[in-house]
Amino acid sequence: MLRKILKPEQCAKCRICCGFLESDCWEIPLLAGEEERRCAERLAPTEKLPGTKSCVFRMEFHGEEVVYCPALGENGCRLGDERPFDCRIWPFRVNDLNGTRVITLSPVCPEVKKLSLETLLEFVDSNGFAEKLFQHAESYPETVKPYVSGYPILAVKL
Repeated sequence: MLRKILKPEQCAKCRICCGFLESDCWEIPLLAGEEERRCAERLAPTEKLPGTKSCVFRMEFHGEEVVYCPALGENGCRLGDERPFDCRIWPFRVNDLNGTRVITLSPVCPEVKKLSLETLLEFVDSNGFAEKLFQHAESYPETVKPYVSGYPILAVKL
């Protein structure tokens, strides 16, 4: 989904979005719906999120140790094009800002940080990208994360 602004090789080499500390476990991608769960369970156990259609990979944290996603392989994500929607759109996120859904950008992606704001805004507006994100959030509201201060807002759901 992001190939217009990020090369798969860049992502596979970086891997920053695939490692988590316990303090940022809120960023662990959700496996939204039955299809994403089935794909993921081929690799590792998952845990259902109560009251939702989604689950997450079961990951155990040990202090400040970085824990990597079980789908991460030597050449990037072993799920390929079947990786979770959250992963296909990262570093973009749908967040809730005081009851309004917004599309934000994680400031930790080193490759996207190199792009101009104009390029990022054009990308979000092009090819229905923003609408795809908002539609997915409508179907899977559990994937909408609270707004984090410092994350640039690139689109607002009106």
